[in-house]
Amino acid sequence: MRALNFKSSFNSRAAGVISLLAIVAALSACHTNKMIGDLNPSETFTQGYVLDQQAIDSVPVGSSREQVLLALGTPSTTATFDNEAFYYISQTRKRYVAFDKPRLVDQKVLAVYFGPDSRVTQIANYGLKDGKIFDFISRTTPTGGKDQNFLSQIINGASKLAPGIPGGGTP
Repeated sequence: MRALNFKSSFNSRAAGVISLLAIVAALSACHTNKMIGDLNPSETFTQGYVLDQQAIDSVPVGSSREQVLLALGTPSTTATFDNEAFYYISQTRKRYVAFDKPRLVDQKVLAVYFGPDSRVTQIANYGLKDGKIFDFISRTTPTGGKDQNFLSQIINGASKLAPGIPGGGTP
């Protein structure tokens, strides 16, 4: 009888230890690299060209296009016509809550303008307040014709299809 009691207490202890290990393993998956006191889940993302003041200072007015490319690197974009300007763009976005869409909080544009002789004529810095934020991808498609609501479209469509009903199309 005593041996039977020892086995049952051993099994219950083993089950308890296994349960405790399972709980510890599950809770360790919730661990983050942040300090326990840091409850701010916001994240900051920086994208684009990293502005380096020393590199910018090494390109004075009068520098050639090749000198600009060597000092600053390939531009983010160029002017549409004749490549008369290089644009180096940097954006900072911030996400305040996990799984939220990051919002634009800062934007810097370094514009290097060239003259007809491919020499730098002007260097300008633009910020977020200098530009206009707009959505390149619109989720609506403009259509031609009159703007009609849904009910008037159905009535007009039915009147064109059924000439025999009052108010319908001509026979």
